[in-house]
Amino acid sequence: MKTSSKQLFLVLAVVSLRSLLVAASDPDPLQDFCVAVNETDAKVYVNGWICKDPTTVKTDDFYYAAAFNVPREIVSPYGVILTPAFVPELPGLNSQGLGLTRIDYIPNGLNPPHTHPRATEVITVLEGTLYAGFMTSVADPNTLFARILYPGDIFVFPRGLLHFQINVGETNASALVAFNSQNPGVVNIPAALFQLEPPLSTEIIAKIFLIDESLAEYLRSRSSF
Repeated sequence: MKTSSKQLFLVLAVVSLRSLLVAASDPDPLQDFCVAVNETDAKVYVNGWICKDPTTVKTDDFYYAAAFNVPREIVSPYGVILTPAFVPELPGLNSQGLGLTRIDYIPNGLNPPHTHPRATEVITVLEGTLYAGFMTSVADPNTLFARILYPGDIFVFPRGLLHFQINVGETNASALVAFNSQNPGVVNIPAALFQLEPPLSTEIIAKIFLIDESLAEYLRSRSSF
């Protein structure tokens, strides 16, 4: 192979590899919409869910009535409740690379540290006062980016980074969250450590936190979300 041909091949290989590394978002839709069909026995999936016949699509497929107008009852020990608006609730979102959630917090309510491996998250405070932040992945040391948020404030949590919110006000708080994926995924740290199936052993949990096993078991008993 001539030197010029080798150089061209190398350039093309590098460009191809770079394209693979940066292609991390939802695939682009190849049609105007792909309204999801709730069929558990469906064998073919397009852009996430099997598509409804376009001739049967209706306006209501793109509409979710009163989705976020009132908070649901908060029963979580963390003092928060999440109300989702994803494809199961709003079929017209299928293939659009978007998901939404309303979060409600009682005073001192915490949305525990978690990550979304497939999406960037943007939070808008509707009411109340939140302290929100995320941690970088570079551990030399890990850096915390956090601040107090008030109604109307917007904060970005970069894709895949550990983040949280806590209501630091004296009244209930609420926020609207948007993801640039219809399936962002979530890894909740307390649940990931304490509520696995099959469970992570108490001995390993104790070693992770450098505590005795009785305290590790107590933490497990208090970590339901």
